[in-house]
Amino acid sequence: MTVSERLLKYVTFDTKSDENSETCPSTEKQKRLSEALVKEMLSMGISDAYMDADGYVYGTVPGAAHAPVIGMIAHVDTSPACTGENVKARIVDYQGGDIALNETTVLSPREFPNLEKQVGKHLIVTDGTTLLGADDKAGIAEILTAAEELMKEGTPHATIRIAFTPDEEIGRGADRFNLKDFGAKYAYTIDGGLVGEMEYECFNAASAVVTFKGRSVHPGTGKNGMINSQLLAMDFNALLPVHERPECTEKYEGFAHLCEMQGDEEKSVLKYIIRDHDREKFERRKDVFRNVTAFLNERCGEERVELTLKDTYYNMAEKIRPHMYVVDEAVKAMEQAGVTPRVVPIRGGTDGAKLSYEGLPCPNIFTGGENFHGRFEYIPIEDMEACVRTIKNILINAAK
Repeated sequence: MTVSERLLKYVTFDTKSDENSETCPSTEKQKRLSEALVKEMLSMGISDAYMDADGYVYGTVPGAAHAPVIGMIAHVDTSPACTGENVKARIVDYQGGDIALNETTVLSPREFPNLEKQVGKHLIVTDGTTLLGADDKAGIAEILTAAEELMKEGTPHATIRIAFTPDEEIGRGADRFNLKDFGAKYAYTIDGGLVGEMEYECFNAASAVVTFKGRSVHPGTGKNGMINSQLLAMDFNALLPVHERPECTEKYEGFAHLCEMQGDEEKSVLKYIIRDHDREKFERRKDVFRNVTAFLNERCGEERVELTLKDTYYNMAEKIRPHMYVVDEAVKAMEQAGVTPRVVPIRGGTDGAKLSYEGLPCPNIFTGGENFHGRFEYIPIEDMEACVRTIKNILINAAK
């Protein structure tokens, strides 16, 4: 199969993860794709391919004995932010202008200027009702295509350790990763990013759940008695820095993002994510949440605001900088593939962040897609093919 044929097959599987689930994987349907991947890998000749009880898929493509073992990692789940059920993908020979995804939805360069750079390419798009799922089924397709081509060509290459993880989108992809048996010297996540992007810096990340306890009283007799938890929640959000939201930040600028809100007079809950590349600034952002909580409780004269902060992952740059050859090798491989490398910080996170802190240097390489987590997601086939060439070059170079 070609890399695009693989992606078109994989996106027919609904693999949305669920942050409210306590199981692993968080949704059983992720295993359906994982099981299909194991069958495909076995049919390719990856004889040790298997899925463990937690939905992680592993396999090995043996290589030259003198070369290092290199890991290639992608994730099977898609974002809970948009439905991934009944994805209807199609290929568009893009010659510029708007792309009508359906009768009422248009993918336009006016809203997504990078689309203008895709003229002359073949774009895989959605029908405007679901996400595509190239994040990160494109990464899976690219890894397996590169492995298959190397196996058929017989070119000397490094041993490839493959892993496909569940639940990356909800920050749990590396939680039950079998690092002890993985056995790679270093690895790459193949997970998102425009063609040429190479990332070894990511956010420090935390989640914040803020619970507001009100007192419901009939509004007709509510004077001096009612405490509306929803208004407390609104006050809390209004006290956070307005210019430190995702829509106001870029590059190395951090933010606090309101992800979810629910409530009534009696009880309300706000859920945030907190992000910053700089560890000291990250800690100060969490302090802002603590200070606002303390201020509102003091104003109320009692504990009516409850804050739960939880660190999710840290900036992997600290662990990768002592091993910068991992980045240098990927940059060289891109150049050999005819791709212009761009080393940029991730404004997000990958499984590689946690894995790097656990002792496996693991930067990220582009898949080629854009507009992830939404109905306007697309990916150029030509950029997926460039990723395949890059992966192959990394593995071939390591055996020289």
